[in-house]
Amino acid sequence: MTTEQEQKLARKGRIAALVIAVAMVLWVLLQWLGREMGWPVRFAFLIDFAALGALIWGLVVSLQIWRARRDDNANGQG
Repeated sequence: MTTEQEQKLARKGRIAALVIAVAMVLWVLLQWLGREMGWPVRFAFLIDFAALGALIWGLVVSLQIWRARRDDNANGQG
């Protein structure tokens, strides 16, 4: 794998990590805020689904990175 490809994968990994971290922080804060302000339960579900969407996206991107590195290692050794 070239240095450029490694840099792209590293950047992709940092973005995925940032999205996951921000999603979790926002999820906790918005759940707390909703409870304190008495928001309807439907907003809690909306927040939950948005957080799940961010986590699923992060998982998909992480799997793409893992597969790209695994495939590169298999090609380099075979």
